[in-house]
Amino acid sequence: MRNGRTGRPARGFTYISLIILVAIIGLVAATTLKTGAMLQRSAAERALLDIGAQFSDALQSYANATPAGQPAQPPSLQALLRDPRYPGVRRHLRKIFVDPMTGKAEWGVVYLANQVGVVAVYSLSDAKPIKIGNFPARFQAFDGKLLISDWKFTMTGNAVATAPAVAAPAPPAAASAQPASRADNAVPAAEAPPPVP
Repeated sequence: MRNGRTGRPARGFTYISLIILVAIIGLVAATTLKTGAMLQRSAAERALLDIGAQFSDALQSYANATPAGQPAQPPSLQALLRDPRYPGVRRHLRKIFVDPMTGKAEWGVVYLANQVGVVAVYSLSDAKPIKIGNFPARFQAFDGKLLISDWKFTMTGNAVATAPAVAAPAPPAAASAQPASRADNAVPAAEAPPPVP
């Protein structure tokens, strides 16, 4: 009988130990998933910066190849793939990349005020970035930005506010007059003086 009495508390202790072990495994698994998601998100932001650098380089290449008297900004992202100003094939960008934040090959585009030239490219993701500082020198303007969509990739890496611009989602085929989607971040175009009577 003595062995029977000591066996019951041991089984109860084992059951409680098993519950505690399962709870610890669950907490570790949840922490691992959260850490994995953060690492994946951080990797996507690094990929976005790499792709943004390629967009910036392509905009700079297009501007450098501009013949005298023509606009230095491409009319659309498609013009970076095949420059329409030259009879032969001239590329400034090898492809329109998939946005690592949204998983789509759709990008926001900041146009000049009259929507004839691409000034900057940005992700359409409205997620908060993990990286908020310590950017590469060319993207110092991204320090302290609250949304991924605030990372505007220009040809110089400077903030877009230096040039009159209107932000809009990139049209699927060619540049078209679409309503501005983030005009709050764009600088309004200078108004023309009234005609002299």
